[in-house]
Amino acid sequence: MSIRNLDDLLAEGVSGRRVLVRADLNVPLDKQTGAITDDGRIRAVLPTLGALVSAGAKVVVCSHLGRPKGAPDPQFSLTPVAGRLGELLGAPVHFATDTVGESAQATVAALADGEVALLENLRFNKGETSKDDAERGAFADQLAALGDAYVDDAFGAVHRKHASVYDVPARLPHVAGRLVLREVEVLSTLTGSPERPYVVVLGGSKVSDKLAVIEALLPTVDRLLIGGGMCFTFLKAQGHEVGTSLLEKDMVETCRNLLERGAGKIMLPVDVVAADAFAPDAAHDVVPADGIPSHRVGLDIGPETVAGFAAALRTGTRTIFWNGPMGVFEMAAFASGTRGVAEAIAESEAFSVVGGGDSAAAVRLLGLDEKSFGHISTGGGASLEYLEGKTLPGIAALEN
Repeated sequence: MSIRNLDDLLAEGVSGRRVLVRADLNVPLDKQTGAITDDGRIRAVLPTLGALVSAGAKVVVCSHLGRPKGAPDPQFSLTPVAGRLGELLGAPVHFATDTVGESAQATVAALADGEVALLENLRFNKGETSKDDAERGAFADQLAALGDAYVDDAFGAVHRKHASVYDVPARLPHVAGRLVLREVEVLSTLTGSPERPYVVVLGGSKVSDKLAVIEALLPTVDRLLIGGGMCFTFLKAQGHEVGTSLLEKDMVETCRNLLERGAGKIMLPVDVVAADAFAPDAAHDVVPADGIPSHRVGLDIGPETVAGFAAALRTGTRTIFWNGPMGVFEMAAFASGTRGVAEAIAESEAFSVVGGGDSAAAVRLLGLDEKSFGHISTGGGASLEYLEGKTLPGIAALEN
């Protein structure tokens, strides 16, 4: 990757300099209490922030949270993130109640060497996500004025052409942070010459969300294991009844074509957990994948499928990429498929990459040891677009 990185910036010296760090602190919050339910993305940026703090930089962190409509919205405030970030850093984090206004300017101006400030949610400003270059650029000007150098450590946002990701690097000396550098290094091994056998596990709800990555990976993988809600469109393409399970009717013919092209590579469930309703306490049992009752909904892959997938993952496999849960893992009754596949990946001797998003959340929610995986990405969408071969605006901006 022809991009300057954090070590290059540190070698130049950052003591006393304001360093604007674009982080991805888009953590899930409890709807009732507002408490952070998974701080994985905060912990992921600590190596970059810690290095800057130790080097005496005045660190200005910015991030988005959720999808506010370009105006302040209390439910999407980064206030709880500032508190948790301070706990993890072991020092108070100064919080600005706006992004580029009076509070931000005063907070940054008051920073001492080695201190950290967090700006309020970037998406409280329309300019952050605007498709109008001038509006986005004007916001980028204000944001860039708060720093002397820029570090992008928000891999989960590099596929977005947003002001803080795409436009600010053009206005400041810029480098990739530790996290972004690691993500690109890992994913480039998957698109280059991964050790074989190379097995990909895809789940999640919709085939349409994963179609581009399936198209890109199918010629290069040795096995493609498909679970989650998306498997039912494939099962329908095989002529099977899928009951009331999630189904993309307009994708059935596409799936039929993929099955023909991937003959011998694609593995589908042979049994599923079918329930009377989409509910945590719904009556359910295991049925053959070609025998789902018309009134039932498939909510997880079954134990025979887990065993088959696990065998494919463990038998001599050298590289694994996993993106998307195997079922509705948030409900305990339908988490066994995701847990079983995740445990098989963790136990494999292969180099394993967990493709962010719900997959990374599942690892933590199910209490699995994160160190058992080779790499857990912080960017679900960004990871997939990288593997699809797309140009990611944030990476392109760093290369310029």
